[in-house]
Amino acid sequence: MIKKIIYILLLVFISCAKQTKLEDAKNLNGYWEIEYVMLSDGSKKQYNFNKSVDFFEIKDSIGVRKKVQPQLDGSFIINNDSKTFRLKIENDSIRMYYKTEQATWKESLISSKENKMAIKNETGNIYFYKRFKKIKL
Repeated sequence: MIKKIIYILLLVFISCAKQTKLEDAKNLNGYWEIEYVMLSDGSKKQYNFNKSVDFFEIKDSIGVRKKVQPQLDGSFIINNDSKTFRLKIENDSIRMYYKTEQATWKESLISSKENKMAIKNETGNIYFYKRFKKIKL
């Protein structure tokens, strides 16, 4: 009898646990600037000023990431360096798979909220971003 109760409770717990979905990456869309990086050796690198910010756009499971430079008039200078990635769920985490002519790599989306996000690269560095706010003069 106890085994049946434990089994039922375990099933309820598993079914109620939050499942990672690709829709969880919807907050990536938009402009982001790096606040700081936790390096794999445990040290922290602070970014007090960013000359460029990252722009993310996701449609279905395909994303584009571009470096852009904000201007005082609210516009952006966009360079031709954009990277396309594919979102996949792997080990209950959202992974971003990149492939260019020069290299292939993946990053893990650690967290994604409306105004904060964290991305971990393959070397173990975790980049903490905040939503970019345009400069108002």
